[in-house]
Amino acid sequence: MNKNSLIIGRQPLIEALKSDKQIDKILLQKNSSGEIINDIRLLAKNKHIPIQFVPIEKLNSLTKTNHQGVVAFTALVNYLSVQEVIDFVVAKGEVPLFVLLDGITDIRNIGAIARTALCCGAQAIIIPDKGVGALNEDAMKSSAGALEKINICRVGSLMKTVDELHLNGIKVYASEMTASKKVFDINYVEPCAIIMGGEEKGVYPALMKICDEKFSIPMQGDFESLNVSVATGMILYEVMKQRS
Repeated sequence: MNKNSLIIGRQPLIEALKSDKQIDKILLQKNSSGEIINDIRLLAKNKHIPIQFVPIEKLNSLTKTNHQGVVAFTALVNYLSVQEVIDFVVAKGEVPLFVLLDGITDIRNIGAIARTALCCGAQAIIIPDKGVGALNEDAMKSSAGALEKINICRVGSLMKTVDELHLNGIKVYASEMTASKKVFDINYVEPCAIIMGGEEKGVYPALMKICDEKFSIPMQGDFESLNVSVATGMILYEVMKQRS
């Protein structure tokens, strides 16, 4: 592992958290406590950086340096706020098209979605700070570099993000297998965001409730499930077709 991708020790992490350094994930030794650990947890929460509590053996396997029960991974992407991206897209005179990922843990799917999203004109991918696969080197490879070119927003709550999108006049649509409306019945010409759920559980029910519309992708035969990255590609292609 490239040592530059790790932040090792309590004080170096505190300094990184107080700076503009992008951090992907923090590992804390199980049962860690104390004022500086509390500071780390608070700063990480404010920046929507996930924290994982792990045994000391895990930390020892990452570094031979005295880690003080703290190791963090620097991010390979530059995370932006949702409002920042909305303002940027609107200022450029473009119609917002964002993709929200809910519970998608397979990093290859995330990489493939980023690649398709970029090719179909989406300006941003929005991910929660928990429950979605890490944007690591494997995700980068799967995206063929798209994750470095498309805007990435990491948020504390997808529910609050949908509210924020609504306040900015952006409609939010969700893919749902049993929906009566079909993917081509939705108007994607206006500013919109698409929520894609994990293949096993789909979109979180409470999140589904606050969407503007639900739609399904019609299929032949009795085979129920599409791969999520393939489904995203089909939806975004319909968006691109309508907008062009």
